[in-house]
Amino acid sequence: MTVVRSATLRGFREVVSDLGGDPVDLVLRFGLPPGCLGQDDVLIDALATTAMLEDAAAVLDCPDLGLRLATAQSLSVLGPLAVAVTNSPTIGDAIDCLTRYISVHSRMVTLRTEPDPLGRPDTVALVYRPAGHSGPVQAGDLGVGSAHRVISYLNRGQYTLRSVELPYAPAAPLTVHREFFGAPVHSGRVQGGAILRLAHDVLATPLRKVDDTIHQLALAYLARRSATQGHDVISRVRTVIQESLGTGTTDLDAVARLMMLHARTLQRQLAAAETSFEQIVDDERRNKSLRLLVGTELPIGQIAAMIGMNEQASFTRAARRWWQATPSQLRQRRR
Repeated sequence: MTVVRSATLRGFREVVSDLGGDPVDLVLRFGLPPGCLGQDDVLIDALATTAMLEDAAAVLDCPDLGLRLATAQSLSVLGPLAVAVTNSPTIGDAIDCLTRYISVHSRMVTLRTEPDPLGRPDTVALVYRPAGHSGPVQAGDLGVGSAHRVISYLNRGQYTLRSVELPYAPAAPLTVHREFFGAPVHSGRVQGGAILRLAHDVLATPLRKVDDTIHQLALAYLARRSATQGHDVISRVRTVIQESLGTGTTDLDAVARLMMLHARTLQRQLAAAETSFEQIVDDERRNKSLRLLVGTELPIGQIAAMIGMNEQASFTRAARRWWQATPSQLRQRRR
């Protein structure tokens, strides 16, 4: 399963609510945890996320949903990658950093610079491609729209954008896209990815108030994350816990055995990833219990057992800590 950070959906709750929709219902429909709407680092299924965006655009009759989400998001959705990008010496260096480490933020896309597909020598193409498939329209709009907003932020305003080339027919009129990008937008002239055609001079633009020490530290962190990404210990622990909740095997020793690690080794790896086993278990219990409380009519005692809590009172205390409400109050509020 390809996963993406839930930061991809930042702003989704507000945009959907403003359109009169129910964001929790939409994510539950595709099996995504409701907690992904309020946190940035929940790992969620990439294909389910893109399908959910397409469905939401249709249900809400909002063909420019992807562009609206791009507008609602800031550079901070990139997490640690944003630190390296904003402390780069030039926009070209920032784009190089973004293309090299975009997989730390999302494994479902690639971003790279290529020669201009239309052959203009003073122009460079920044190409956004969904990994492994052509990609739905809304996810494509969100991706290329977010890349445009990153460059606009770094340039402190409008930059020389020759044109935007979309390999798909957008759901919204091209006039909507032209207004968003402030440049000509074409559909079908290129294949393989959505392209921002930048004037080459944009790459040489220096960034202000950068800190080289912070930049180097951020790059070192991203390099470590990128090197170990295929064996991301947090993702592996989350997967084991998700499969084990309610079966009595969500203690450290049991999970470590399932992962063929010593418990102390697992603790050290999680500490190096700036988290703990207890925190991950707590996160997964919160996500699963919220999904069951708002998406089912199961008795609260049964939900407590399904998240590995032997007593309903323990679940109630945890709910007060998570949501400042009891399970019954949360369910009633949702209704």
